[in-house]
Amino acid sequence: MDHKIVVAITGASGSIYAQLLLQKLLLAKAQWNRLSVIMTANAKEVWHTELENRWYEEGAFELFDPSNFNAPFASGSGQFQTMIIIPCSMGTLGRIAGGVSNDLITRAADVILKERRKLICVARETPYNLVHIRNMETITLAGGIICPATPSFYSKPKTLEDVAATVVDRVLDLAGVQIPTYRWGKE
Repeated sequence: MDHKIVVAITGASGSIYAQLLLQKLLLAKAQWNRLSVIMTANAKEVWHTELENRWYEEGAFELFDPSNFNAPFASGSGQFQTMIIIPCSMGTLGRIAGGVSNDLITRAADVILKERRKLICVARETPYNLVHIRNMETITLAGGIICPATPSFYSKPKTLEDVAATVVDRVLDLAGVQIPTYRWGKE
C-alpha cells in the first residue's frame, strides 16, 4: 500500500492521544508505507510532563524537527496522503487557518490542504472562544477535518488509556486505517 502519513504533535495537553495513535499506527504497519512525525519543543516538554517517558525517541518512525523545511511532506511532490495533528493547539490551528506557514507543521498542513488531501486536526482546548470556532470553520471550509479530543463512553472504558482510545480510534477511522475497535450496535 502506498499510504504516507505525517503526524504532528503540538504542545497542547493530551500527549496520551499522540502516543496511543502512534502505537496503533505501528500495529497497523501493513496499511501504510511511510510514517513521519513532527514534534515541537513544547510537545516534548508536555509529553514528558504528562506521560513521564520519552517513547517518541525510540526510533520507530522518522522524527522531524519543526524547522526542517526539507522534509518530504513540505512539498506536494512528496505525495503524503494524510496529516494528523494530535493534539492540535489553538495557536497551530489559527496559523493554519490564517495561511501562516512559519514552521514545518503549518507548512505541511498548507500542503495537504492545497493538494486536497486529508488533514485531521484533533483540537485540544476547552472551552472554545469565537476565534477558535471561526478558525475551525475556515479549516473545515478548506477541506480539513476538525476532530475534537472529546472521548465517548458508550464502550464503557475502564482506564485512562481506554478513554483516550475512543478519540484515537475515531481519528484512525477518519484516516482510513482499519483497526479493531468498539462499534456502536455491534457485539
